[in-house]
Amino acid sequence: MDERVQKYEQKMTKTLNGFEEELTTIRAGRANPHILDKITVDYYGSPTPLQQVANITVPEARMIQIQPWESSLIKSIEKAILTSDLGLNPSNDGKLIRLVLPELTEERRKELVKDVKKKGEAAKVAVRNIRRDANDAFKKLTKQDVSEDEVKDLEDSVQKLTDKFIKKIDAAVDTKAKEILTV
Repeated sequence: MDERVQKYEQKMTKTLNGFEEELTTIRAGRANPHILDKITVDYYGSPTPLQQVANITVPEARMIQIQPWESSLIKSIEKAILTSDLGLNPSNDGKLIRLVLPELTEERRKELVKDVKKKGEAAKVAVRNIRRDANDAFKKLTKQDVSEDEVKDLEDSVQKLTDKFIKKIDAAVDTKAKEILTV
């Protein structure tokens, strides 16, 4: 593959990976410790990711257990979870924080699927923007003694890449939607 096209393939890969990471933070009925990835806790004055100050485990299908390395962090971890958009109510016994994930209602599942589709559309727009940037860069090459046929070939390769990544994004959206809608 042409190195001029590879640069854009790497950008598309980063977009896809970012989208897939974002999907792991969306709750789909089962307890998934990744839903806590975006939560930061005030640790000695600096916001620190929850994973860096506590041990997070999933002892049951619908429960997440958080064991802080310092018991003084329990209050700030609870506060961070309550102020997040997760909608979960933490309970603690002085050593552990337990998050019991309620069964998702049909309405909530449909909202989550809509959210997943919206994120998928945003990822597809990002991929198409990369394609547009690539095509703009290739059009400028005609001024630098590159034949129009070569530019056409480069544009075709970027289009094939775009189609491939859009299919992957659609597949990820479908998989996540099925996972969410499975009761």
